[in-house]
Amino acid sequence: MATNGLIASSSVFLHRPDLSRLAFGSRMNQTVGKSGKCRVSLVSNRRSRFPVVLSMSATVDSGGEVVNSVLPGNGISIMVNGCSGKMGKAVIKAADDAGVNIVPTSFGSAGEAGQRVEVCGKEITVYGPNEREKVLSSVFEKHPELIVVDYTVPSAVNDNAELYSKVGVPFVMGTTGGDRNKLYETVERAKIYAVISPQMGKQVVAFLAAMEIMAEQFPGAFSGYSLDVMESHQASKLDASGTAKAVISCFQELGVSYDMDQIQLIRDPKQQIEMVGVPEEHVSGHAFHLYHLTSPDETVSFEFQHNVCGRSIYAEGTVDAVLFLAKKIRSKADQQIYNMIDVLKEGNMR
Repeated sequence: MATNGLIASSSVFLHRPDLSRLAFGSRMNQTVGKSGKCRVSLVSNRRSRFPVVLSMSATVDSGGEVVNSVLPGNGISIMVNGCSGKMGKAVIKAADDAGVNIVPTSFGSAGEAGQRVEVCGKEITVYGPNEREKVLSSVFEKHPELIVVDYTVPSAVNDNAELYSKVGVPFVMGTTGGDRNKLYETVERAKIYAVISPQMGKQVVAFLAAMEIMAEQFPGAFSGYSLDVMESHQASKLDASGTAKAVISCFQELGVSYDMDQIQLIRDPKQQIEMVGVPEEHVSGHAFHLYHLTSPDETVSFEFQHNVCGRSIYAEGTVDAVLFLAKKIRSKADQQIYNMIDVLKEGNMR
């Protein structure tokens, strides 16, 4: 089997979709319909905001007009909160490779305050909760083109969003959890730019978008089919994957009866290596998902699989989100809260 792909025992062809109608986005809402099925919907908001101006390069087109542009890394600085974590370090490396300026400042827990973390030859000072507002205001004043990237912990999501909103700094929120409705309300009220998504892997997001399209266009196509779902993540991830829940919700719309608590969670490293096939070096950082559908008479089966080793797919998607957001800020776009579908639709990912 391919390690990063979509596998099916029958070929499935979809016409080129109109993503403008797609509901998938970055706010995860879980509701229960009349049938008792759980529906995980990821939706976006599109209200106008006041822009933050970035300093960008200017070029002259063939007609003599001055055209401002955002080239990879040009005029952009990022502050990565959670830089001591594996995801934070991966984002810093991807941003450095893209030529983005890394601000040597980060926020962490009270226990991490005062630590200095070295990533890509850069020494980053970690500040605790008590210093956050003063430090962020100072950094934003020095770097008015700043975009904050958040890969902290679920319990910090809402407090961090409140801080970014109070200071007025745009941000990319890759941290999952927290009160997502409150998160959106906070950003809307502050009228700042943000990309918010529980899934930053571009290709995984594209797969989820395709599933949403199939569910919308062919409801009931898999009526009567049974579904088995297995997902494997590093042992530190205790809950079921939000990505798996989103895919399952699409299968439910396609007519499959399935309860979210039926998801088989694999967290034991030995099982992950021997049963799932996770490379030993990636046991501490991976996301393997398998969805197996079987017809009522067991004569037809489909398998959908997406396996991710490491964190580079999420880090690269995060940097693309930063570049995308910088472009939107520079153009003073009316929409100010975005998700990874918006980034995908832009069509200029690295």
